Amino acid sequence: MKKKAIIALLALFALLINVFLITYPKETREDTVLRFSIEGSEAANIQVYYGADSHFASENQTTAVYKTPGETEELSFTVPSDAECIRIDFGSLPADYAVYGMNYTWRGTNYRVSMLAFAPDTALEVSDIGELIADDGMFSLKVTGEDPFITASAGPHGFKQAAADHAGLMGTIRNFLFAGIFDAAILLLFIFRKRFSTLPVELWQNRVLILQLAKNDFKTKYAGSVFGIIWAFIQPTVTVVVYWFVFQIGLGAGDKMSPGGVTYAFVLWLMAGLVPWFFFQDTLVGGTNALLEYTYLVKKVVFKISILPIVKEISALFVHLFFIGLMMLLYTLAGHFPTLHWLQVFYYSGCLFMYCLGVSFATCAIVVFFRDLSQIITIIIQVQVWLTPIMWDFNDMAASGRMPGWLLQIFKLNPMFYIVSGYRDSMINGVWFFERLNLTVYFWAVTGIFFVLGAFIFKRLKVHFADTL
Repeated sequence: MKKKAIIALLALFALLINVFLITYPKETREDTVLRFSIEGSEAANIQVYYGADSHFASENQTTAVYKTPGETEELSFTVPSDAECIRIDFGSLPADYAVYGMNYTWRGTNYRVSMLAFAPDTALEVSDIGELIADDGMFSLKVTGEDPFITASAGPHGFKQAAADHAGLMGTIRNFLFAGIFDAAILLLFIFRKRFSTLPVELWQNRVLILQLAKNDFKTKYAGSVFGIIWAFIQPTVTVVVYWFVFQIGLGAGDKMSPGGVTYAFVLWLMAGLVPWFFFQDTLVGGTNALLEYTYLVKKVVFKISILPIVKEISALFVHLFFIGLMMLLYTLAGHFPTLHWLQVFYYSGCLFMYCLGVSFATCAIVVFFRDLSQIITIIIQVQVWLTPIMWDFNDMAASGRMPGWLLQIFKLNPMFYIVSGYRDSMINGVWFFERLNLTVYFWAVTGIFFVLGAFIFKRLKVHFADTL
């Protein structure tokens, strides 16, 4: 009777979640990227205001810098997809400008904007601008005053509907895929409920021992060296500096702007992606090798070896918490003061902890019998760091059109995409995790599957560990 009741509750729960996932239309936040090329006789801060009509609030704007007079540069602006009107401001100095190639990008699809919307007879408002000439492909103008701008009914609202129709089939397939993954996680949870419940109970019962071993692991890792545990913080710091030098100084990567129009130094944007990556790298490598490193404990009959992977994770967590604190301090010193969204970093840290723990239970068990797995994981980490949007901006890549939309969607299947994007949503974009509902459900479904499979593999191979080691 009890079993039937559990099955009925799980079936009802799964049914409700399936209906919700399949009918859920989109993520809450779906901004559009406006791009156009500009050439002018003076450098200027080009501002784009957006709204439902021609009356714009001061905070509803985003800015990009035209840097080199006489050269053609492409500028991009993040605009809410429901905006119907935009206003383009052209600095405050007398100058000549030509704008062409204007288009919107939404869900990886580009939509061209006719420049006739900015023609003198169709523009909603023109200020401090003379000799305005427009055709379908471009418009040119002469700045004659200190507050030059053009307002036009050229917002992305109309293009969004066309994009939604175009992406409807892919969105339906995506929602069915998420529902299928969730159903698989629920099914595995039910089938292996006894094996799955044993592991969490063991971890909880040995929580004091786990914490003590984690502290000892952290201390002994650098025992004997002159600087001791300081090395745990030096290597990630040097990595951040090297990446910052290569990408910003060497390759000219610019500062990043939040959807609210606030500019963030590139090193701050980069750090929000690297901090979770360092933890992922340390825990996956350490967790995989946990049984090999603690061979003498594995051979003890009375010792609960299931706690070893989590010992390595907590050991790495000490360094991770330090870098979270350092990251928040640097943001504050740069003038970006704490908000409630910052607390969300700890939620994403918990997500990363659970994901790594599930993977580590599987890899640490397999590596006992297949030692080459350690080298394979090292290679996977080296490749995955570039497949995850840490050093490159996913939104910029989508806006540039250099990658097809279907390939960008594949990048989102990487669980680390959710984590890295989540850290930046917390520190920069001001987006709550429940506003990324599809990604949140997908991440936890994948994490649940990894955890169940990891626990299953660990339990099945556990009896052979002592003999093999």
